[in-house]
Amino acid sequence: MRASAAARGASGRNDKKRMPRIRQQNVLAAQWTPNGGALGAPDLTIADNQVFGANVFSPAIQRQRLPKDVFRRLQQTLARGEALDTSLADAVALAMKEWALERGATHYTHWFQPLTGSTAEKHDSFYAPTGEGTALAEFSGKELIQGEPDASSFPTGGIRATFEARGYTAWDPTSPAFILENPNGALLCIPTAFASWTGEALDHKIPLLRSMDALSKSAIRALRLFGDAGAQRVFTTVGPEQEYFLIDEQYFFERPDLITTGRTLFGAKPPKGHELDDHYFGSIPERILACMLETERELAKLGVPVKTRHNEVAPNQYEIAPVFENSNVGSDHQQLTMQLMQNVARRYRLACLLHEKPFAGVNGSGKHNNWSMGTDTGENLLDPGETPHENLQFLFFCAAVIQAVNKHQALLRASIASAGQDHRLGANEAPPAIISIFLGAELERVFGAIERGEVGESTPGSFLGLGTPVLPPLPLHGGDRNRTSPFAFTGNKFEFRALGSSQSLSLPNTVLNTIVAEAIDELADQLEGEVKAGKDLEAALPPILKRSYAANKQIIFGGDNYSEDWHAEAERRGLLNLRATPDALPHLVAEDTVALFSSYGVLSERELESRYEVFLEQYVTRLNIEAETAASIARTMLLPAAARHVAVLRQAELPELVAESEALLAEFTAAIKKLENANLSENQPHDDLLEHAEYMRDTVIPAMSATRTAADKLEKVVADDLWPLPKYSEILFIK
Repeated sequence: MRASAAARGASGRNDKKRMPRIRQQNVLAAQWTPNGGALGAPDLTIADNQVFGANVFSPAIQRQRLPKDVFRRLQQTLARGEALDTSLADAVALAMKEWALERGATHYTHWFQPLTGSTAEKHDSFYAPTGEGTALAEFSGKELIQGEPDASSFPTGGIRATFEARGYTAWDPTSPAFILENPNGALLCIPTAFASWTGEALDHKIPLLRSMDALSKSAIRALRLFGDAGAQRVFTTVGPEQEYFLIDEQYFFERPDLITTGRTLFGAKPPKGHELDDHYFGSIPERILACMLETERELAKLGVPVKTRHNEVAPNQYEIAPVFENSNVGSDHQQLTMQLMQNVARRYRLACLLHEKPFAGVNGSGKHNNWSMGTDTGENLLDPGETPHENLQFLFFCAAVIQAVNKHQALLRASIASAGQDHRLGANEAPPAIISIFLGAELERVFGAIERGEVGESTPGSFLGLGTPVLPPLPLHGGDRNRTSPFAFTGNKFEFRALGSSQSLSLPNTVLNTIVAEAIDELADQLEGEVKAGKDLEAALPPILKRSYAANKQIIFGGDNYSEDWHAEAERRGLLNLRATPDALPHLVAEDTVALFSSYGVLSERELESRYEVFLEQYVTRLNIEAETAASIARTMLLPAAARHVAVLRQAELPELVAESEALLAEFTAAIKKLENANLSENQPHDDLLEHAEYMRDTVIPAMSATRTAADKLEKVVADDLWPLPKYSEILFIK
């Protein structure tokens, strides 16, 4: 028995020696078993097993822990949008501290969103020594309301000099505090804004909150014209659909390009991609589903209302989506979602990729931003109802959105610009870089009738028969959806589908809120004037809607946004096609943008300039990292592998294959040298950031692309056991 086992062991070792290195990787990557931290399937009818919001200092927890008068004063203060006085802040801080300590939190942090696009935190202990050999947990209202992190090391775009360190974090009481759990403890996170010593916004939260206030004021003013005296505030809401990839972490750590840049800089197209349409909504693999379930449980503890999960179009691509929340809380939750997705994935030996285009030739990842407006009385202002042609209030707000998007299409495009986005926008993927609106057949008919001065009508409700009595008849909607549109009306909201998967929601929604506030005011000015002149609402509004739609209907398109015909048609209509980030970002500081944001108090000219500088710098820096990583991998990993392959062919006396490989090797070598030359600092412009960004777009990116093209040709001919990088056929299909 012992001899037989030893023989089998020796045989196994010999088999492994004969197995090409990359095949061993695949076998290891495919071997997964539950990691011992399984959640199981608890009985969810038992109250103690319901975890939603368990780690959130929510209004329900506040009601339990605060004295009644303190809780009432806090809610009234928040409802009025006023600052907290010291005594109220102290009472809230005490309750929050006790709650956090009970949940194992030894530290707290002011959790904020600087212009890096990610979140930031500095942990401070609750405990301070008493001088008697003990420690006392302390946390005052002052510490709750204000913190002072070092502002000099965050991107400011010139607002702060490097030697000027003072910056402030200010508690945002409208976004509840929460506990982040760790295997070795817990942390109280207090969502905060981040501002400079001079009061200028250094983050994404402050402008978003300002824009929500601006839109609320404009919308309430309009609602008063429609006779609504009850609503006191209008909230914008978001429901982001987050796309992402999950791959085995072994492949991730064996790809320097993924580690450093978040995307593969090399990789030949595999024989099978998503041509068979067999991934979308397919059965979710066991390991992936286990990871999703744990992620969703962690998000539920933090009060993130996750609703949907499914396979996406590409292999190893997935989607997670919450239900609607107000824009501020939804943006905070989206940042948490991305962080937790990446953290939990590691527990399952997976890497979560949030880059917009981690794999060339494979569907990229976006983040569909479902945006709407609703009152504090529960009314959705973008709900058309059963008869939209008669719903004048809906038509007013819908017309305002159309007017806003057409007028500020370039600004919307700039709000979602990044180096990662340039791989998706303008390519044959959803959506193109041209901003357009899909209204649907029914609404197009309604607005078309208004433009012609006719009495419109709505499609009567009907049902879709499925040809067998076994299946129920389905309600038939007035129009189909358009999955290629960058800005589509989808029933009671607009879906801004152009956001990148790694991006914060804050800036695009700040822009949306502000431009729609302006359009509402412009239409309200006209309506108010007509009403003051003696016209009733029903007579005054249609001509205003007619003029607005006629002036802005060029932005409406219901066809295939991918087609070249649409690109030509869009140009004839005068729509902008800002294909790359350096084309789009200047619109952040255009004269009309500065005037708009300044007039609504959302961003000053200096704050806009700072963002423009930061985003350009990030674009240049990211591309510089990509280019240097690509050159390093090409010269030190791929070139030696190709040279060894040529040597093997020579030794085997295969002259025809030697000639073929040598030609490819020469092409690759020339491309590497060209890329290295493009990367040289002395060859790059440094005096002007936009000029530098354009150099990266026009010189460095083509040099990277040429190097990749040559490398991908070599990948298809170099011996499999010599090629040093895991291939797409392994990364994307081993789960």
